[in-house]
Amino acid sequence: LTPGDKFFIRNNGLVPENIDIANWSLSIEGESVKNPKTYTLTELKSKFANQTLQLTLECGGNGRSEYNPPAKGNQWTTGAVGCAAFTGVKLKDVLEDCGIKEDAEYIGYYGKDIHLSGDTKKVVISRGVPLWKAFQEESLIAWAMNGEDLPKMNGYPLRLVFGGWPASTSGKWLYKIVIRNKVH
Repeated sequence: LTPGDKFFIRNNGLVPENIDIANWSLSIEGESVKNPKTYTLTELKSKFANQTLQLTLECGGNGRSEYNPPAKGNQWTTGAVGCAAFTGVKLKDVLEDCGIKEDAEYIGYYGKDIHLSGDTKKVVISRGVPLWKAFQEESLIAWAMNGEDLPKMNGYPLRLVFGGWPASTSGKWLYKIVIRNKVH
């Protein structure tokens, strides 16, 4: 397992400041959710079965400096990959608790990271995954890594983890998931 202090860091925005763990919540919304809900961290940890899985995350730009022609973005050499024991709940359990309409195709996420301009109204990044991936056993809403709270730079207090997919789908500082009837 990759120790938390050695796990790669790649963010598209600025790390949120003044994280208020006592008031952190996760909302499930979107046009294809039957019953929108909001969960506190305590509710997530107590209402659903907890799970710890060893999952590998890799930045989609790992090795980017070797691309020809050159690619935009951080010029990673290698090393933007890590395997940790993530603890959380299955994403599918939370989605099923809210109910999913028959037209659902994708989920999308939103994190509290701040746009590089400092504008708190701009979305930094919101990626999506097909519903079938969200329902896989290794798709987690995680709050711990290697038995400790997530490191702040790796999404504390809550993040998604999608093993086997580019790490940009594993959104950090998670506060909202939308169930969509189209590609997100």
